[in-house]
Amino acid sequence: MTLRSRRATTLAAVLTVGALSLAGCGSSSTGSSGSSGGASGGGGGGTLAKLQKAGTITVGINGENPYSYMDKSGKLTGATIALDRAVYKQLGIKTVTGKQVDWNSLIPGLTAGQFDEVSAGMSALPKRCAQAAFSYPEIVYKTALLVPKGNPKHLHTMADIKKSGANLVTETGAIEQGYAQDMGIQTQTVGTPEAGLQAVESGRADVFALTAISLRTLVKTQNAGSKVEVTPAFTAVVKGKEQIGAGAAVFRKGDTKLLNAYNKELKKIIDNPKEFLKIVGKFGFTEAERPQGKTADTAYLCSGKLPDAK
Repeated sequence: MTLRSRRATTLAAVLTVGALSLAGCGSSSTGSSGSSGGASGGGGGGTLAKLQKAGTITVGINGENPYSYMDKSGKLTGATIALDRAVYKQLGIKTVTGKQVDWNSLIPGLTAGQFDEVSAGMSALPKRCAQAAFSYPEIVYKTALLVPKGNPKHLHTMADIKKSGANLVTETGAIEQGYAQDMGIQTQTVGTPEAGLQAVESGRADVFALTAISLRTLVKTQNAGSKVEVTPAFTAVVKGKEQIGAGAAVFRKGDTKLLNAYNKELKKIIDNPKEFLKIVGKFGFTEAERPQGKTADTAYLCSGKLPDAK
């Protein structure tokens, strides 16, 4: 649930057999856990101690605004980076640096020890939870539609697109592509959010589906408001099931002390609406993106259980 779903593509094809031997999801308060040591320390505790001693951590990013990216001056920024900095400051780790890699290289890079956390707003999905440890949820994703100004085809949901036969474009690997496939909606695919915007602006597509926060950011940064608009966010319903999506920080399964320490500080922020908006509001996030209820339950998200649409 660019949820890039936040990218729904599975990672099995790019993971090694050793990485695939990881298993299980954790509780909502501690995320996934394991007994083996991380790539940077044994017994689940070595990584946290190492990072505290160094005073710095490197996180893996995909370079996607507004989650985690390098700004025009080359500074690491974004909503998940802001959350990281607030959390790690409390853990005695003053500096957060980033290494940008392709989306499908984030978990493999983490497992290989190229960085010690994935900070990209990655959705907690069952197959991913079997490969790495997801933190307490950081951000909730809802879908929105990018349409020509005035919304001439009156599109507000994925069901509207299916019913109207509108020409849909999605980003390759994004969760919205999966929604379309499951609903039998034909779609064009593009490699970037900018390409999706261009498709709608040029008339090659009637609608571009992506997460609401991504579309709002896209229109703002591209100064595209005169030609297109973003519909209100909605929870997609596929085959009678609401598609719940929430992103989290991702750790190696063996790094249990790091994960638990991170969760303890992160939960304080997420459970405080004012503090949450203070940290991520400047990146366009609102109360609607703050995890609550089942969207704040890592184990539930990792289970893949979806509620019936009301």
